[in-house]
Amino acid sequence: MSHADSIHVNVTRYTKNEIIDLLSLDREASGAILNALFSRIASQPYSILLDTSGSTKSEGRFNIMGFSPSAIIEAKDDNVWLVDVALCKRTRLTQRPFEAVEQHLHARVKLVEVNANCETEHLPFIVGIAGMAGYDTGRFYETLPTIAKDDYITPDFTVGLYTSSLIEDTQTGYVYFCTADNLMLPNVFLNNDAGTKPLDFKLTSPFESNLSKHDYELCLEKINAYLRAGDCYQVNMAQRFSASFEGSMWQAYCHLRDQNQAPFSAFYNLPQGCIASISPERFLKVRDGIVETKPIKGTRPRFEDAEKDEASAQSLLSAEKDRSENLMIVDLLRNDISKHCKANTVNVPALFALESYEAVHHLVSTVTGELSENASPLELLASAFPGGSITGAPKIRAMEVIDELEPHRRNIYCGSIFYMGYREDMDSSICIRTVLAEKNQLHCWAGGGIVLDSVPSEEYQETLDKVSKILPVLASINR
Repeated sequence: MSHADSIHVNVTRYTKNEIIDLLSLDREASGAILNALFSRIASQPYSILLDTSGSTKSEGRFNIMGFSPSAIIEAKDDNVWLVDVALCKRTRLTQRPFEAVEQHLHARVKLVEVNANCETEHLPFIVGIAGMAGYDTGRFYETLPTIAKDDYITPDFTVGLYTSSLIEDTQTGYVYFCTADNLMLPNVFLNNDAGTKPLDFKLTSPFESNLSKHDYELCLEKINAYLRAGDCYQVNMAQRFSASFEGSMWQAYCHLRDQNQAPFSAFYNLPQGCIASISPERFLKVRDGIVETKPIKGTRPRFEDAEKDEASAQSLLSAEKDRSENLMIVDLLRNDISKHCKANTVNVPALFALESYEAVHHLVSTVTGELSENASPLELLASAFPGGSITGAPKIRAMEVIDELEPHRRNIYCGSIFYMGYREDMDSSICIRTVLAEKNQLHCWAGGGIVLDSVPSEEYQETLDKVSKILPVLASINR
């Protein structure tokens, strides 16, 4: 397909009952229809599910599934590759990752004609690009030290061109099958219903951190020295938890998404490994030229006792330290998005709002703007990458300190899972509360923003609070 070709996309709308009958699904699957369908293709390379997990936070409404991409942009170790999936052909490129996606993938769906039996204007994506940009994608755009160990085989960046998708509207219950490949819905999901059930998931060792509590607090002392010297105003410091496992990561993801109900959950199966994210945080959204980012800064634990839980929430809302921390990142993101927004359009419609999730309360702000006429959403994403809420301020100096103090690189942690449809509608997450599975090892991270009045023991405890609905959940599966 040349980049100038117009492609025809057929969109067919189904009710859940029609899909259940068509594909002979269990009637109990109607509550999570996309999960039931995705389970049949979850083991396919590059299958991706963008999942609101039943949450309506951050205007969560649509679940999107992509499968069988025709081409991939992959990046690692200073190399960027265009992969022709059908031919298993790899071509090395000179562009940086986001620019390569724009030129070699998104350009192929610039001209799209939609043929549908229903209205489609309200739908996101339909066909386009989707995938992940790990935190270390930032190394393609900034010169950073190489102190932290890179022990991953998963690429720093993997984004595919998906010309078939399945979209669920959780408000209406309709499911939309979109394809430019003349596929039939039964052929996609009946032919891929694996006959052999994968091994059940279970941990084969307990989780261990790459930093002891003592070592973590020593790192915070070093950060404090940088803060006092004026090098930084805030640094996000994380620890990595690792364990060995066997069996189905899809099964593990289903447990995590049910326990956490995070609006930016995602499952992405790569040839090298698998990403299971239950993120509550939006990075950047673009729809009809309007840009939105929703940084999270400020965390308190949840409690089963209603009075204790309310007190925890109120302590967050009134905490000067957390509000100051949040405001620093709001200012950083205002600056980041203003580079590609129209003058005088960047605003903060919500500052220090409380959002409560299964494990923690968060302080969340909202920053908006109008995208410049000559800017693309991918340019915006590249220029703001990685997100300021998980680096610190100023961003580059904070990233240098992170590489110096964290023993291992982050890979997908604090990167982004994102999509952009042919109409240049984009949405993206910050990959916190995220698990990477590769080489029968799981990696999961937790961190927090460190400022001058941070208390090391409290910051350490906050990292544990953030994984309190992840590590114990994974440990309990098939125990």
